[in-house]
Amino acid sequence: MPQMTMVQAIQDALRVALREDRRVVVLGEDVGKNGGVFRVTEGLQAEFGSERVADTPLAENGIVGGAIGMALYGLRPIAEIQFVDFIYPAFDQIVSEMAKMRWRSAGQYACPVIVRAPYGGGIKGGLYHSQSPEAYFCHTAGLKVAIPSTPGDAKGMLLAALAEEDPVIFLEPKRLYRTTEEDVPEGRHTVPLGRARIARAGEHCTVLAYGAMVPVALEGAAKAEEKGTSTEVVDLRTLLPLDQETVLASVRKTGRVVILHEAPRTCGYGAELAALIAEQALTSLLAPVLRVTGYDTPFPYTLEHTYLPDAPRVLRAIEHVMKFG
Repeated sequence: MPQMTMVQAIQDALRVALREDRRVVVLGEDVGKNGGVFRVTEGLQAEFGSERVADTPLAENGIVGGAIGMALYGLRPIAEIQFVDFIYPAFDQIVSEMAKMRWRSAGQYACPVIVRAPYGGGIKGGLYHSQSPEAYFCHTAGLKVAIPSTPGDAKGMLLAALAEEDPVIFLEPKRLYRTTEEDVPEGRHTVPLGRARIARAGEHCTVLAYGAMVPVALEGAAKAEEKGTSTEVVDLRTLLPLDQETVLASVRKTGRVVILHEAPRTCGYGAELAALIAEQALTSLLAPVLRVTGYDTPFPYTLEHTYLPDAPRVLRAIEHVMKFG
C-alpha cells in the first residue's frame, strides 16, 4: 500500500475515476496543462486528453453552470474552483440550480456534480485565499458537503461522492495537502459520505472537528491527556448530511463538548452542532458547550496564526469544561 500526501491521494482518486468511467470529466481554471495551482491534476490532461480534463476561462459561474449542463446530459463532471474564496460568482448556479435540480424536476433529473475547492488558512494566503465558507453550503437543501482530513479519506470520500446522484461540495484543507502522508489503498477505495470517525477515543471530553482542524484537535487532546483528561476527537468528515448518531453517542459518553472550526464564530457550523446537542443530548451535559473558532473579522495576513485556532486554545477549552461538574 503506497504512502500518499493528500494531493497525491486526490490525484489518484481522479485518475481512478477517469480510467473507470468515460462519463467523468474534470474542468476548471488551469487544471489541464498546468495541473492546477496546487498541482492536484498534474499529468491528467496528458493521460486523458483535453476533452476530459479541460481548462476553462476564469469564470466560476461558467465552470459550475457548464458542469450542471454536462450532468443533465449524462456526464459526471468534477469542477475545480481554484480557491474556495472565488466560488461566490458561482453561488447562484450552486444554490439556485445545482442544488434544486432534482426537486424542481420532480425527480426526473439528477445533477451529479462535484465541486472541488481548497479552503481555509495556514499557507499565508491572506484575505482572499484563506476563507472557510462551508456554512453557506450547509444551509442549502439538496447539497452534500464533505471535508476530509486525511489522505485516505480524501481519496475514499471523493470516489464515494462520484457515486452520488446529488451534487457534492468537496472542500479540501489546503494546509494539509502536503503536511502528512499515510498508507492509501490503491485502485478503487471508498469512504461513505455521512459517516464520522472517531479519530481518538476518550472518556472525559469530546472535541468535534473537521478538515484542517482535526490535527489541531488531536494535538490539543494529546496535551490534555498529559494532564489527566481523556479526550475523544470526532472527525465529522461530512457536514451535510451529518452523522448525528456518532456525534451524540460521543457527547452522551463524555458529557463535555468542545467544538472546533476555523471559520468565523457567528453562524459558523459549530452553532448547528451546539443546537443539535442542546436539543438531543442536553441531559447528558456536565458543562456548557464551548466553541473554539476563528474570529468575526476578515481573514488577516500577518496575524494568520493568531486568528487560526491552535492546540493551546483547544487545551484551554478542554480545561474549562472540565472545571464543571
